[in-house]
Amino acid sequence: MSVKSVIRGVGAALPKRRVDNAELAAQVDTSDEWIVERTGIRSRYIAGEGETTGTLAADACRQALARAGIAAADIDLIVLATATPDQTFPSTATKVQAMLGIPDAIAFDVQAVCSGFLYALSVADSMLRGGNARRALVIGAETFSRILDWEDRATCVLFGDGAGAVVLEAEDGGERGILATRLHADGRHNEMLYVDGGPSTTGTVGKLRMKGREVFRHAVVNLHDVLGEVLEAADLSVADVDWVVPHQANARIIDATARKLGLSADRVVLTVDRHANTSAASVPLALEVAVQDGRIKPGDIVVLEAMGGGFTWGAAALRF
Repeated sequence: MSVKSVIRGVGAALPKRRVDNAELAAQVDTSDEWIVERTGIRSRYIAGEGETTGTLAADACRQALARAGIAAADIDLIVLATATPDQTFPSTATKVQAMLGIPDAIAFDVQAVCSGFLYALSVADSMLRGGNARRALVIGAETFSRILDWEDRATCVLFGDGAGAVVLEAEDGGERGILATRLHADGRHNEMLYVDGGPSTTGTVGKLRMKGREVFRHAVVNLHDVLGEVLEAADLSVADVDWVVPHQANARIIDATARKLGLSADRVVLTVDRHANTSAASVPLALEVAVQDGRIKPGDIVVLEAMGGGFTWGAAALRF
């Protein structure tokens, strides 16, 4: 009898402070019209004092656990995707474990930037199916505002902070659950999207740097290809898909990828307008919105996809 990893609950957390384009335009040389036309972004949330990747992640987990009806003590695996950890070490996952009052669990971080949640989901799925754990928290959480160059209008307008989490539970013989995942990386493209610092190079955190046009071009091709791969692996066609939940980097990338696949826009979840690009948090944040507003229902075929710095990219197909 096959084991599948089933999503039991979804949670999200955003910082208190919402920043719209007009507020940004008062600080840097940009405008609401310029940002919306090129990205579709209208606002983002920025972490304030006392709000960290870890605190946002813990809040998202509490909500996911409550909706799943599962106690924190019943979690035996925590996989947290982030490029902006609270500390160089220990992992932010262990900090979340402590905040939730879980005395013993497997807990570690995954770093694949914007694809991080897909990587974390795939790792947790493998561990649940392999019998290493029964219930897992899979988290994407970021405070990207702390690695932005706020004088670079080409990048600082694109990103925001937040966290999303899902509760995964191993289930024997059911139809629901993760059907397939596919992951990729190509480290030759480091200079297209990176942070110019690190403990072993500069001894500093560094700031985000990006070549936007090149990232756009690679994203459309890579996301189209990996979506095709994961559908084939799950023995599905585009016509079988109820919802695509993409990484929320840029509305134009999302639209171009959907058109290349032949997907209608009304089957694609779009939240980049309100959250901006929250890196590893963007897919679970968008998933939470669509589940809570009733679009995604039990039994729906859902495909998740993302691409980020590295380059890394991936996709997952599941029956919700």
